[in-house]
Amino acid sequence: MNDMTELAAVQRNERRAAFEANKLSKRLHRQVGQAIADYNMIEAGDKVMVCVSGGKDSYALLDLLISLRQRAPVPFELVAVNLDQKQPGFPAQVLPEYLAGRGMPFHIEDQDTYSIVKRLVPEGQTMCSLCSRLRRGILYRVAGELGATKIALGHHRDDMVVTLLMNMFFGGRLKGMPPKLVSDDGRNVVIRPLAYVAETDLERWAEHRRFPIIPCTLCGSQDNLQRVQVKQMLREWERRHPGRSDNMLRAMGHVVPSHLMDRNLYPFTTLQATGVADPAGDIAFDDEPCAPAPAAAATVQFLRGATDTEDSQA
Repeated sequence: MNDMTELAAVQRNERRAAFEANKLSKRLHRQVGQAIADYNMIEAGDKVMVCVSGGKDSYALLDLLISLRQRAPVPFELVAVNLDQKQPGFPAQVLPEYLAGRGMPFHIEDQDTYSIVKRLVPEGQTMCSLCSRLRRGILYRVAGELGATKIALGHHRDDMVVTLLMNMFFGGRLKGMPPKLVSDDGRNVVIRPLAYVAETDLERWAEHRRFPIIPCTLCGSQDNLQRVQVKQMLREWERRHPGRSDNMLRAMGHVVPSHLMDRNLYPFTTLQATGVADPAGDIAFDDEPCAPAPAAAATVQFLRGATDTEDSQA
């Protein structure tokens, strides 16, 4: 009898795990498809260069784009690119084996940026700025050599919100991380299809899909970064008040220039009373209530039937 009870419990747990994995798969596919549609990230005939570092985010990005491409309304190509920065102990065989196993065209770019960063950055100082500049320049060049029309990065919702807070706290400016942009060299379009995806969901997806994660021994080991501290603060805030990160991301897409302070965006210096009522105007002497966020309007899906998508490998 005990054996039968234990077997039933195991089966219930397995069914529950399968249900949760399927629900997560649907949510991720829906969110990525919606972000691509909302910002017109991928167009017919695009060759998308997916930057794969070996971390959970870039693995998930590639995984979801492969799945979405199979049922997308427009044809596009994918090519995975990894920059091998020659970090000591980096398992160079892991990514080629994984990508070959997925049948994915890929390119490994060998550049010893690790030695440059270690030589130029004093001990104890953060390495991100220099490392990012070096990596960005190399990847832009590779995109041109491969004929890529879009560069896809694995930044997610939490990255975008953390960037907004960092710019506010440490840079004194209201600036975030956009889902789509033209690169600083003017030659590349960079997209972030994970813009609507929570990092905790990516962690669960990486565990479910059993990605061969490669830890970063360069920047990944720096626990004194401002970004790490802000990220921890945001996580704690989200734990105490679920939904705050989504609200902040939504706010980045609903900007009211007349209620900020940038004179370059709104003509404060020449502002005059018009005598005409404006329902969007300021209620000067009242505390403006925080209204609940309106229900999001249905977005034209990049993926037909994205809300009902089931990952065949979930």
